[in-house]
Amino acid sequence: MLDKLSFDKPIYVLAPLAGFTDLPFRSVVKKFGADLTVSEMLSSNALAHGSQKTMHMLQKSPIEDPYSVQIAGADAQIVKKAVEILNEQDGIDIIDLNCGCPVPKVVGHGSGSSLLLNLPLMGEIIKTIKDTSNKSLTSVKIRLGFEKKNHIEIAKMVEDSGADFLAVHGRTRAGKFKAAVDYDAIKEIKESISIPVIANGDIDSYEKAQWVLEHTGCDGVMIGRGAVGAPWIFHQLREGVKDIDSTLKHEIIMEHFDKMIEFYGSHGVAMFRKHTHTYSKGYQGASVLRNSVNTISDIEEYRGVIDDFFQNNELVS
Repeated sequence: MLDKLSFDKPIYVLAPLAGFTDLPFRSVVKKFGADLTVSEMLSSNALAHGSQKTMHMLQKSPIEDPYSVQIAGADAQIVKKAVEILNEQDGIDIIDLNCGCPVPKVVGHGSGSSLLLNLPLMGEIIKTIKDTSNKSLTSVKIRLGFEKKNHIEIAKMVEDSGADFLAVHGRTRAGKFKAAVDYDAIKEIKESISIPVIANGDIDSYEKAQWVLEHTGCDGVMIGRGAVGAPWIFHQLREGVKDIDSTLKHEIIMEHFDKMIEFYGSHGVAMFRKHTHTYSKGYQGASVLRNSVNTISDIEEYRGVIDDFFQNNELVS
């Protein structure tokens, strides 16, 4: 097992989320407590064809260590090519295969959760990654099934194909992001295989993360949407604290803004608006703040407005 990623105690992982878990956001959660960060999902097709945009998305912060790159693909030969390209990149410790994405565009290409309909192909792709990769670990992210659950069968296929660990989103593909998460099914997977299992799905608070770990017996939790607008959840978990100080929240928000500007330049201002909206939820004067930042494009002016707001306003809910 990789020195950098020990499963001796539960690990806290940031899930890949398109449009949110870019380098600035990942570097913030890493600094404040996440054990592992994962790139946004990359198309193996795009990697194999040398897409510059995709190569740019591979970039990581120096503090992201260990670092996992998630790929999607439905053709073992193309996946092999993509892995060979990743082999040339330093600083990647894990290659993760996405077998859970429910988005029609991804499923339509036969990748993501589509692979749950073709377990022999899924197994072949996992083996291809494992055999081709020069990285320390190979992992897989799954759902409980496509239309209905066959989670034990899927998990055993993942283990038998050579994956080192597994992340489980506790819904079927049909359940998208709305159905209730089946934590019992995640527990059943944990009990039926011997590789580490990480629980994922609707983990949106410190208390919920603790409950999921206890209930499922899993080796870690993976948090995605629960960290958007609240990246300090990783600090809470690492430090074992239920409450979070408003000065620390303020520090984390400002760090996130500064990282966005560092990475995207002045375009980072517009990109940070959606984050400002989620960060300000529940604060007094949040709607006034949202309206005012929508018209600001100057970096220093924007920084001043949010700095002042989060320093001087209290949470009302």
